[in-house]
Amino acid sequence: MTVETTFAIRPATPADVAHIHAMIVELAVFEKLEHMVVATEALLHEGLFGARPACEAIIGEADGEVVCFALFFHNFSTFLTKKGLYLEDLYVRQAHRGKGYGSRMLRHLARLAVERQCGRFEWSVLDWNTPAIEFYKSMGAEILPDWRICRVTGAPLEALAGQ
Repeated sequence: MTVETTFAIRPATPADVAHIHAMIVELAVFEKLEHMVVATEALLHEGLFGARPACEAIIGEADGEVVCFALFFHNFSTFLTKKGLYLEDLYVRQAHRGKGYGSRMLRHLARLAVERQCGRFEWSVLDWNTPAIEFYKSMGAEILPDWRICRVTGAPLEALAGQ
């Protein structure tokens, strides 16, 4: 007899910060970027629940166990003159992949974007992550070939700010 798993999506609470932080570290290891992680639970708590939250998160639970998260925030399109919903990270723990949780999280965020009257819902994917690219395409995402991410951090950011 197969036991049916109950999967639920809910907004993150301060009690979820440790779970989210642990999954951020797992994601960084998966992406071979663990050397870039400087996140702490305290900084994550401030970003999500501080006086001026910078982002939001949703949690996916299977039978009450936290198995995935999505962290997102609003941006703004000058061409559309509407806010957008930007998905910074979506992560499903390894043992829970292939169960449809990622697609359910994306659909939940798409509904949230529509409810909030966003003009678009977007995110980035590493060019080597073919399974994720194919998954996103299957969900209706268009992979934009002509766009590149520009980033300034650390000392170059300080130098640019000082000019």
